[in-house]
Amino acid sequence: MRGARWLVDSLRAKLPFDKSLGQHFLINDDLIRRAVELGEVDDDDHVLEIGPGPGVLTEVLLERGCRVTAIEIDPIAAEHLRGAFAPELESGQLNLIEGDVLEATWPNDLSKTVANIPYQISSPLIEHLTRYLRNPRTSNMEHVVLLVQEEFAERLVMEYECDVGSLGMTAALDWDCELEDKIAPHHFSPNPKVNSRYVTMEAHHEKWPCDVKLVRQMIHQTFAERRKKLRTTLKRSPRRINRVSGWHSARWKVAYGHHAEDERMEARPEELELDDWISLAKSFTLSSEN
Repeated sequence: MRGARWLVDSLRAKLPFDKSLGQHFLINDDLIRRAVELGEVDDDDHVLEIGPGPGVLTEVLLERGCRVTAIEIDPIAAEHLRGAFAPELESGQLNLIEGDVLEATWPNDLSKTVANIPYQISSPLIEHLTRYLRNPRTSNMEHVVLLVQEEFAERLVMEYECDVGSLGMTAALDWDCELEDKIAPHHFSPNPKVNSRYVTMEAHHEKWPCDVKLVRQMIHQTFAERRKKLRTTLKRSPRRINRVSGWHSARWKVAYGHHAEDERMEARPEELELDDWISLAKSFTLSSEN
């Protein structure tokens, strides 16, 4: 193996640092291998890597014998990867897609994601991973390992009471999220200003007794004004309620009217557990059908 430092230096010779792309490259080989260990990657897997940059994680993944689809937005980095991994590209073990991961078409048979992602796409990427998981035309992506800002990781797993929010609550509908290793800035080139953290996401395939899209819209709407009680924030129908099958603003009005005396409406969103949200969405659904 050439190792992280060689690959990063090779790219650096061609590519000036672009802050807008979040290009902070991990250069500690042990920590790079740790991501693959957390992902429990083996040669049967088809792994999605996001923003491979110099290919430090790509190299370790390929060494495990798995297939890798890497999506890289930077054309200079993509050209570097085509040179550094020419044999793997020719054999088909590596599939390189040049483009934005949030717009590119992902393969339908991915089993895992292992990635050091650009921090600015963390939230929308979680949404994309969830849509992929729920898509009946794709394989089950059972395991995800992401390297993200520590603050984002804590909000995703809702580590502290102050971290409870729409990000972690909606992710919990589909994933069991856990904090893993903390990584200090000096392990990157260039150094970011904050600590980073590995986070793992395991698909739990829970079958909820109501439409998950309805639950997600209720959570997003209430946490957008988290200081207000649900009685206030749920009075108006969610802006995209028509995207939930069978729902429209008139039905929402009926459901809300049935909950005028419901004590749950006196709560603020952070006071509800996930099961409470499921119960409330189910209650809205049943009451609006009568």
